[in-house]
Amino acid sequence: MVEEAPAPVAPEVELHQVLLDAKFSVPDAPSRGSVSRAPLIRAARASGCRVVSVAAPAGYGKTTLLAEWARAEERRVAWVSLDRFDDDPAVLLALLASAFADTAPGMERLADDVRGRGVSALGRAAPLLASALRATPDPFVLMLDDLHEVRSPACHDVLGVVLAGIPHGSQVASASRGEQPHVPRFRAESDVYEITAAELALDADGAAMIFAAAEVPLSDRDAVAVVERTEGWPVGLRLAAAITRDSQGDALAVSGDDRFVADYLYRESLTRLSEHEQRFLRRTAVLERFSAPLSDAVLDDGDARAVLRSLEQSDVFLFPLDRRREWFRYHALFREFLLGELHRVEPDAVAALHVRAADWFERNGSPAMALEHLIDIPAERARATHLVASLALATYQSGQLTTVRRWFAGLGVPAIEAYPPLAVLAGWICALSGQVTEAERWLALVDAASYDEAPDDGTASFESSRAMLRAMMCAAGPRPGMADAAFAVASEPTWSPWRDQAMALLGEMHLLAGEWSAAEVAFSECTSMAAARDNFDVLVVSESELAVLAMDQGRWDEAADHLTTALAAIDRFRMHDYSTAVLAFTQAARLALHRGELSEARRRVTQAMRARPACTYAIPFLAVRVRLQLARLSWALNDQAGARHLLREIDDIFAHRPELGSLVDEVSDFRELVASIDHEAPAGHAPLTPAELRLLPYLQTHLSIREIGERLFVSRNTVSSEVGSIYRKLGVSSRSEAVERAMEVGLLGS
Repeated sequence: MVEEAPAPVAPEVELHQVLLDAKFSVPDAPSRGSVSRAPLIRAARASGCRVVSVAAPAGYGKTTLLAEWARAEERRVAWVSLDRFDDDPAVLLALLASAFADTAPGMERLADDVRGRGVSALGRAAPLLASALRATPDPFVLMLDDLHEVRSPACHDVLGVVLAGIPHGSQVASASRGEQPHVPRFRAESDVYEITAAELALDADGAAMIFAAAEVPLSDRDAVAVVERTEGWPVGLRLAAAITRDSQGDALAVSGDDRFVADYLYRESLTRLSEHEQRFLRRTAVLERFSAPLSDAVLDDGDARAVLRSLEQSDVFLFPLDRRREWFRYHALFREFLLGELHRVEPDAVAALHVRAADWFERNGSPAMALEHLIDIPAERARATHLVASLALATYQSGQLTTVRRWFAGLGVPAIEAYPPLAVLAGWICALSGQVTEAERWLALVDAASYDEAPDDGTASFESSRAMLRAMMCAAGPRPGMADAAFAVASEPTWSPWRDQAMALLGEMHLLAGEWSAAEVAFSECTSMAAARDNFDVLVVSESELAVLAMDQGRWDEAADHLTTALAAIDRFRMHDYSTAVLAFTQAARLALHRGELSEARRRVTQAMRARPACTYAIPFLAVRVRLQLARLSWALNDQAGARHLLREIDDIFAHRPELGSLVDEVSDFRELVASIDHEAPAGHAPLTPAELRLLPYLQTHLSIREIGERLFVSRNTVSSEVGSIYRKLGVSSRSEAVERAMEVGLLGS
């Protein structure tokens, strides 16, 4: 029953938590007309297989089976209901970790560990979660409903790594409309129990149970006949019973031929409802999940609670999502039908319904959900663009790069070009994530653009935000970069959330000009502002640069204090894979080397080497500085091959950004030192290149060489060559050995 008391308008955190809790809640048992799947559940449990796949078209009772299993299970159960918004590896891993942590004592920080800013989903978060699953002492069952909603190859790559961590005695049970990508691998290992439409189709006894629950008489002969007509399709049998009861017709007149859409059956099922109820069903179908307050807002009405209460008592395919029965969804097939009806009966109402839904979500502190309702509506493209501009950077920083890319694709390049401040943000995100070609394309676009209004990202002006992007990418050299950074500092007032970023860029330009004292002043002011505003990306960079300056002048204790602050922020927000964290790792290694702590120095060097692929010539001063610091450290640790390789990487950056001021001289001085040393000194193995580090996480998967190439957009021959190089450098001869060795030395995992 629906609660009578109206639900209060939820603040942002509460609404988010309510929706999240619904995803982790085992659905309630159907009120009636459900056939027990106990024999299938017993067989799946007794199989001993770590993976149970439930794959069948819509309407076969997949969710019902998993829910019945969850209620009967003695082991701990972690449940996740997936939807299309979860088609992002960072989001998927966070959901899996949260669901598991809720059932496993001592795992409270697991979700935070896999959710960190910029955390590499495949290289760090997925193996970390797999290790947590593997190490749990108590058996469990992880249940994933609607897995077909997760379509991206990146999601299935991380899921494959996670599932490999399921220990024997525990199981993962996943339901989807088609075969699940991980199943063939487990099938080859005889470690999957498969339940398909053939097993889920009902027989005459099942049909008799459904008709009996609907209080419709059905002879044994007619039960066999109706099963033949519906092909045992559970939802078809349930509708046949309802239609027969309400129309007092013949059960055998119902056909199951068009069982994937079932327009006829659903049309018949609506005839007993009032026009008001039918309109409610059609219009709320634009919502993937809904509550009474949300429904009232979308329908511009006030009786949603009463209508929901009435519909719950009918045979409409309405399912509660939470224990308080405040949030609901429709059966997927039913919603598809209702949307078809909406477009047929009220095509002009669709856009307005989505806009009202967006208004409600935005009022209730969920702008991301508001955006999802607006992004496909041409008339609302401008509003959607502004929402993306306000959300993109924070969403990227939370690790959801796939989601940001989906938003950009949904808007389209013309919409982004029409709002230059968003093009600046696109340039920032591409530069920070190492997408050099795209970053340069956006920079060229904003260079030619103009915009006079206040941007949504909090910068003082479009000119100021553009100047910061120019300074960061330093495409024209340090002199124009200095002018751009100074302009941004002058433009951003003391209260601006971007002033610390502008000040950090000014400090970087002073370093390129060889003005060490001025740089130190700028970074000191920057770090105070960044700490006050919780802008930890900028804080890490500024504290790391201050540590470099302090060490260069022999102020080791002061440098240690700066590093303590930087490393604490990196650990707190799991920023280990961020380009902005690499310099901190190099200086931590330098400090450890100064103290004679060789093991700690090597550990920090490994952290920096692992994260350095994110440092590209899109942010050239950072890319060169971290490699120069790493080359010096490698040389000090007697790794001449590593130092020489890093110099070659610096040369590649100089080929794109030759004008980098004092850094050019510093590299030249170090190169002369390297050249003066005996070339016959032990060289050792060269480090993994950035390309090899990007490929390394895929060795955990069961993707073929060709498939890995498709993921990385390189040829099969390139992948083969890089895999062979990885084997040589790690001293191994197989993928499993390479993964194990990479875990040991810290190049994979946490």
